[in-house]
Amino acid sequence: MAKQSAGILLYRLQNEHLEVLLVYPGGPYFSGKDLGNWSIPKGEFTEGEEPRAAAVREMEEETGYRPEGDFIELPPIQQKGGKKVYCWAVPGDLDPDTILSNTFEIEWPPKSGKRKSYPEIDKAEWFTIAAAKLKINERQISFLDELQQLLKSRER
Repeated sequence: MAKQSAGILLYRLQNEHLEVLLVYPGGPYFSGKDLGNWSIPKGEFTEGEEPRAAAVREMEEETGYRPEGDFIELPPIQQKGGKKVYCWAVPGDLDPDTILSNTFEIEWPPKSGKRKSYPEIDKAEWFTIAAAKLKINERQISFLDELQQLLKSRER
């Protein structure tokens, strides 16, 4: 079975502009990369785990923030490699300077025999939709488009 992930697209209105929170992965693989490498906070879940519960868990593990409120389910996407990603948009406000991320350990440099620990999330930032489209993994752009459309239709 293909891997599955679930995540949260946290959003807010700031000076009447829609902003979304994106996270940048920690560890050496992404060091020095920017455009196309940001993501919604997300993570894999196992068979039998409810995807929305996994999304909330992953958001809390990666940022220290537990989202609450009106969860809007967005259509899932397929990322490269076949992973299916489920996403819920939730209004909220998180100070990116306060994120607390869990860590992971890998052998680094490869084949060195040395193990190093890295935060799963290096940083988080709020972006306008236009800026987020430049920063986010290209497969996740549809989450941004869908959120914009849903919020516009609710204004009517």
